[in-house]
Amino acid sequence: MWKRLIHSNIGAALLNMLVAYLVWMLSRVAFFVENWSTFAPYMSWPLFKSMLHGALVFDTSALLYVNSLYLVLMLLPFHIKERKGFHKGLKWLFVVTNAVAIATNLMDSVYFQYTGRRSTVSVFTEFANEGNIASILLTEFVHHWYLVLAFIILVFILWRCYTKPRLEVYRFGFQYYISQAIALVVMIPLAIVGIRGSVTAGTRPITISNANEFVNRPVEASVVLNTPFSMIRSIGKKAFITPDYMPAEQLEAVYSPIHNHPVVDELSHKGKNVVILIVESMGKEYIGSLNPDLESGNYKGYMPFVDSLVPQSLTYQYSYANGRISMDAMPSILSGLPMMVEPFFLTPASLNDVDGISSMLDHEGYSTAFFHGGHNISMGFSAYAHSIGYQQYYGLDEYCQSPKYGGMDDWDGKWAIWDEPFLQFTLDNIDGMKQPFLATVFTASSHHPYNVPEQYRDSLVDEGGQPIHKCVRYTDLALRRFFERASREPWYQNTIFVLVADHTNQASHDVYKTDLGLYSIPIIFYAPDGSLQPDVRSDMIVQQTDITPTLLHLLGYDKPYLAFGNDLLAASPDETWAFSYNAGIYQLVKGDLMLQFDGMKTTAVYRFKTDRLLKENLVGRLPEQQPMEQLLKAIIQQYMSRMNENRLLPDNSK
Repeated sequence: MWKRLIHSNIGAALLNMLVAYLVWMLSRVAFFVENWSTFAPYMSWPLFKSMLHGALVFDTSALLYVNSLYLVLMLLPFHIKERKGFHKGLKWLFVVTNAVAIATNLMDSVYFQYTGRRSTVSVFTEFANEGNIASILLTEFVHHWYLVLAFIILVFILWRCYTKPRLEVYRFGFQYYISQAIALVVMIPLAIVGIRGSVTAGTRPITISNANEFVNRPVEASVVLNTPFSMIRSIGKKAFITPDYMPAEQLEAVYSPIHNHPVVDELSHKGKNVVILIVESMGKEYIGSLNPDLESGNYKGYMPFVDSLVPQSLTYQYSYANGRISMDAMPSILSGLPMMVEPFFLTPASLNDVDGISSMLDHEGYSTAFFHGGHNISMGFSAYAHSIGYQQYYGLDEYCQSPKYGGMDDWDGKWAIWDEPFLQFTLDNIDGMKQPFLATVFTASSHHPYNVPEQYRDSLVDEGGQPIHKCVRYTDLALRRFFERASREPWYQNTIFVLVADHTNQASHDVYKTDLGLYSIPIIFYAPDGSLQPDVRSDMIVQQTDITPTLLHLLGYDKPYLAFGNDLLAASPDETWAFSYNAGIYQLVKGDLMLQFDGMKTTAVYRFKTDRLLKENLVGRLPEQQPMEQLLKAIIQQYMSRMNENRLLPDNSK
C-alpha cells in the first residue's frame, strides 16, 4: 500500500513539490552568496533559524501559486489523465513554471544590489520604455555566468528528479474516483492555508511586509522573500492605502507638508540662476572629506573634484536619499515627494496635479530646462519633467542632432551619452538660456555595467575594490571640466549650484551597508560668489525633499507650496528629519535616532550617530520614541491621503 501511494498521483505530486522546495531554497542560497557582504556580517544562529522559518513560509505560498495548475491537473478525478502523453505534458508544465520562478530569483540576486529589495510587478513598468534591456540582460549573463550555470543545474535537478506516477498502480473503478476526489478536496484547504501563510482564519494573508517578522533589518527581508511571491502579491495592488492613525485636525497639528509662510529675508538671492546636478550613484562613501573617520582618517574617497567643492559649500554630515532607484530621485528633489511603497512614476498618482521647483520658478520669470543623456522616453524622466513645468527637455535625440558632438559614437552602449561630452553639450544650451534660469542635469555614467570611455580605461581603475569606483572617478572628471568651463561664463557668479546623488550604489565600508547607510548621499549647495557661508553642518538631518524648499528660500519665493521636506535655512536643527521606505518598513531619522515602523508598530530604534552599525535596538526604552512615531504616522497619513485624493498643490490642501 505504501508503494502504491508513493507511485500514485498524490505521492508523485508531493515528491515533486519537495524537489521544487529544494531548488527554490538553493536559488535563495545563490541570492545570499551573491550579496554576501550585505547579509553575512550580521548573521547569527538565531537569525538563521528565523530566516529559514520565514523562507519556508514564503516559499510555500509562492510554490502553491506557481504550481496550482499542475497540482489541480495531477489530482483531477478523471482517469483520462492517466495516459502517458498527459503526464509528459505535466512534466513540462512543472519544469517550465518553476524554471521561470528560479530565473526571477537568480536575476534578482543582481538587481537587488541597486534596489535593496525584491522586485515587484512594477519592475516591468520601470523598464517598459528601455529599448536596450535585451543588451543589458545579455551583458549580465556574461558577467554573472556562474548564476546562469546555477540556473542550468537547478533546472536539470527539476527535470531529472521529476517523479511520474506509475499508471499500473491504478484500478480504474469506484475506488479511483473516490481517492482522487478526496485528495483534491483535502488539497484545496491545505493550499489556501499555505498561500495565506497562516492557519488562523482571522489573520490577513501574508504580504511582502510580513517578511520583516523573521529578520532584524528590513534589508534582510529580501532573503526571506522570493521574487515570484513579491511579484504575485503586488499584482493589482493599490500602492497608497490611507491609514487612519489620527483625525484630520490632529493630523494637521502634528505635521503638514504645506509651506504657507515661506521665509523671505536678507539671505534672498532673488533672480539668481540655479543649476541642479543630480549625479548618478554618488554615494556619500565616495567623498573623502565627508568621511573623516574612515580608515583612521586616511580615507581619500574617489571624487577629488567634488571633495574640492566641499570646503567652499554648504553641506551636511547627515544627509540622505529618499529612495534607492533613479526614478525615486526626481520627485524627491524637484517636487518634495519622497518614495513611499512604490516609485511615484509607476503609480496612478503620477497623473495627479503636481508642482515642482520648475513650475514655481516659471511663474517668477525663469527659463527652465532638463538634461539627461538617455533616450528621451527613458525612465519616464521626460514625462515627469514636462508635468512639473520644464520648458525644454534635452536628451539623446537633441544631443545627436548637434553637429558639434559625436552622436551615437558617444553612447555608452547601454544607458546614455557619456557624462563628459553630455555635460559640455548641457553647457552649450545653458549659455543660450535667458536669465534667470533653472537647469537640471541628471548624469548617467556612474552606473552598471561600470564602464568608462575607452580613452580612460587604463587610467581609471576600481582601485578600491568596487567596479563603480572607476566610474565615479570618471564622472568626477566630467564634473571638473563642466565647472572649469562654466566658471568662464558670465552667468557663473550669479548662479547657485546643487550637487546631489540620486541614490547610493556599491559600498565597501560596513557603515554604508546598514539600513541607514544604504541611503547616505551628499547634498551640496555651492555659490561661486561666496554668498553661502561654507560649512559642513552636523546638527541637522537632511534629505532630498529639503532641496526645493531650501532653494525657494534662497530665491525669495513667497507663495505657498507643498513639499514633504524642510527649508534648511529656516528650520531649527531639531525640526529636521529624513524619511525612507524599504520592504514594508518606514524609516524616520531625527536628532540622533533612527526609528523603524512597520505600519502598525515601531520595530526598532537606534542611536545611529554612536551605534553606527545599528546593533543595539532600543525599541520601547526611550521617551523620544512616541513623538517620533507620531510624526512618522502623520507623514505617512498625509502622503497617502493626498496621493489618493489628488491634493498635491497648496490650493487643494484642505
